[in-house]
Amino acid sequence: MATSKNKVIPKRNPGRPATGTDPVRAIRLSDGFLATVDHWASKQHDKPGRSEAIRRLVEIGLSKTSEQPRASSKQSATRAAELAAKAIDKHLDPQAPPGEREVRKRKLIEGPSVFRDTRRDRPKKK
Repeated sequence: MATSKNKVIPKRNPGRPATGTDPVRAIRLSDGFLATVDHWASKQHDKPGRSEAIRRLVEIGLSKTSEQPRASSKQSATRAAELAAKAIDKHLDPQAPPGEREVRKRKLIEGPSVFRDTRRDRPKKK
Protein backbone atom coordinates (compact mmCIF):
# COMPACT_ATOMS: atom_id res chain seq x y z
CA MET A 1 0.00 0.00 0.00
CA ALA A 2 1.14 3.48 -0.84
CA THR A 3 0.97 6.22 1.76
CA SER A 4 0.37 9.89 1.21
CA LYS A 5 0.55 12.23 4.21
CA ASN A 6 -0.31 9.54 6.73
CA LYS A 7 -3.27 8.24 4.69
CA VAL A 8 -3.36 4.67 3.55
CA ILE A 9 -4.43 4.34 -0.07
CA PRO A 10 -5.26 0.76 -1.05
CA LYS A 11 -3.97 -0.54 -4.38
CA ARG A 12 -6.56 -1.23 -7.05
CA ASN A 13 -6.87 -4.79 -8.10
CA PRO A 14 -6.20 -5.22 -11.79
CA GLY A 15 -8.91 -6.77 -13.90
CA ARG A 16 -12.22 -6.07 -15.45
CA PRO A 17 -14.62 -3.88 -13.46
CA ALA A 18 -17.94 -5.29 -12.28
CA THR A 19 -20.66 -5.07 -14.95
CA GLY A 20 -23.78 -5.81 -12.92
CA THR A 21 -25.18 -5.87 -9.44
CA ASP A 22 -26.98 -9.24 -9.60
CA PRO A 23 -25.10 -12.24 -8.22
CA VAL A 24 -23.48 -14.55 -10.73
CA ARG A 25 -25.06 -17.99 -11.19
CA ALA A 26 -23.04 -20.80 -12.69
CA ILE A 27 -24.67 -23.58 -14.74
CA ARG A 28 -23.28 -26.30 -16.96
CA LEU A 29 -24.23 -26.07 -20.63
CA SER A 30 -23.15 -28.35 -23.46
CA ASP A 31 -21.30 -27.00 -26.47
CA GLY A 32 -24.25 -27.88 -28.69
CA PHE A 33 -26.65 -25.96 -26.47
CA LEU A 34 -24.37 -22.91 -26.44
CA ALA A 35 -24.10 -23.07 -30.22
CA THR A 36 -27.89 -23.04 -30.44
CA VAL A 37 -28.09 -20.05 -28.08
CA ASP A 38 -25.39 -18.21 -30.04
CA HIS A 39 -27.23 -18.92 -33.31
CA TRP A 40 -30.48 -17.56 -31.83
CA ALA A 41 -28.66 -14.45 -30.56
CA SER A 42 -27.12 -13.80 -33.98
CA LYS A 43 -30.62 -13.61 -35.49
CA GLN A 44 -31.75 -10.89 -33.05
CA HIS A 45 -31.71 -7.29 -34.24
CA ASP A 46 -29.48 -6.03 -31.39
CA LYS A 47 -27.11 -9.07 -31.32
CA PRO A 48 -27.16 -9.68 -27.53
CA GLY A 49 -24.28 -11.38 -25.77
CA ARG A 50 -24.57 -14.96 -24.59
CA SER A 51 -25.67 -14.10 -21.04
CA GLU A 52 -28.34 -11.68 -22.24
CA ALA A 53 -29.51 -14.19 -24.86
CA ILE A 54 -29.91 -16.90 -22.21
CA ARG A 55 -31.82 -14.47 -19.95
CA ARG A 56 -34.18 -13.55 -22.81
CA LEU A 57 -34.77 -17.17 -23.78
CA VAL A 58 -35.58 -18.11 -20.18
CA GLU A 59 -38.01 -15.17 -19.94
CA ILE A 60 -39.67 -16.23 -23.21
CA GLY A 61 -39.98 -19.79 -21.97
CA LEU A 62 -41.44 -18.75 -18.62
CA SER A 63 -43.99 -16.43 -20.20
CA LYS A 64 -45.13 -19.03 -22.75
CA THR A 65 -45.97 -21.77 -20.24
CA SER A 66 -48.76 -19.79 -18.63
CA GLU A 67 -50.21 -18.34 -21.85
CA GLN A 68 -50.55 -21.36 -24.14
CA PRO A 69 -53.40 -23.73 -23.36
CA ARG A 70 -52.64 -27.34 -24.08
CA ALA A 71 -54.69 -29.25 -26.59
CA SER A 72 -57.43 -31.25 -24.96
CA SER A 73 -56.97 -34.98 -24.72
CA LYS A 74 -60.06 -35.41 -26.90
CA GLN A 75 -58.45 -33.33 -29.67
CA SER A 76 -55.20 -35.23 -29.30
CA ALA A 77 -56.99 -38.58 -29.44
CA THR A 78 -58.90 -37.54 -32.55
CA ARG A 79 -55.71 -36.39 -34.27
CA ALA A 80 -53.90 -39.60 -33.28
CA ALA A 81 -56.75 -41.70 -34.71
CA GLU A 82 -56.62 -39.74 -37.99
CA LEU A 83 -52.87 -40.26 -38.30
CA ALA A 84 -53.20 -43.96 -37.46
CA ALA A 85 -55.96 -44.38 -40.06
CA LYS A 86 -53.78 -42.78 -42.74
CA ALA A 87 -50.83 -45.02 -41.86
CA ILE A 88 -53.03 -48.13 -41.82
CA ASP A 89 -54.56 -47.25 -45.21
CA LYS A 90 -51.10 -47.42 -46.75
CA HIS A 91 -50.60 -51.00 -45.53
CA LEU A 92 -54.03 -52.54 -46.05
CA ASP A 93 -54.60 -54.97 -48.89
CA PRO A 94 -56.08 -52.96 -51.80
CA GLN A 95 -57.65 -56.19 -53.16
CA ALA A 96 -59.85 -56.63 -50.04
CA PRO A 97 -63.46 -55.44 -50.26
CA PRO A 98 -64.08 -51.95 -48.76
CA GLY A 99 -66.18 -53.34 -45.88
CA GLU A 100 -63.43 -55.78 -44.92
CA ARG A 101 -60.80 -53.02 -45.05
CA GLU A 102 -62.90 -50.87 -42.67
CA VAL A 103 -63.29 -53.76 -40.22
CA ARG A 104 -59.54 -54.44 -40.27
CA LYS A 105 -58.73 -50.76 -39.82
CA ARG A 106 -61.16 -50.39 -36.89
CA LYS A 107 -59.69 -53.46 -35.18
CA LEU A 108 -56.18 -52.09 -35.57
CA ILE A 109 -57.09 -48.62 -34.29
CA GLU A 110 -59.15 -49.81 -31.33
CA GLY A 111 -56.86 -52.70 -30.46
CA PRO A 112 -57.77 -56.14 -29.12
CA SER A 113 -60.75 -56.31 -26.77
CA VAL A 114 -58.53 -57.62 -23.97
CA PHE A 115 -56.57 -54.36 -24.02
CA ARG A 116 -59.58 -52.13 -24.66
CA ASP A 117 -61.21 -53.38 -21.46
CA THR A 118 -58.18 -52.48 -19.34
CA ARG A 119 -57.66 -48.94 -20.68
CA ARG A 120 -58.16 -46.26 -18.07
CA ASP A 121 -58.67 -43.38 -20.49
CA ARG A 122 -61.94 -44.77 -21.87
CA PRO A 123 -65.20 -45.23 -20.00
CA LYS A 124 -66.25 -48.80 -19.36
CA LYS A 125 -68.93 -50.13 -21.68
CA LYS A 126 -71.96 -51.56 -19.93
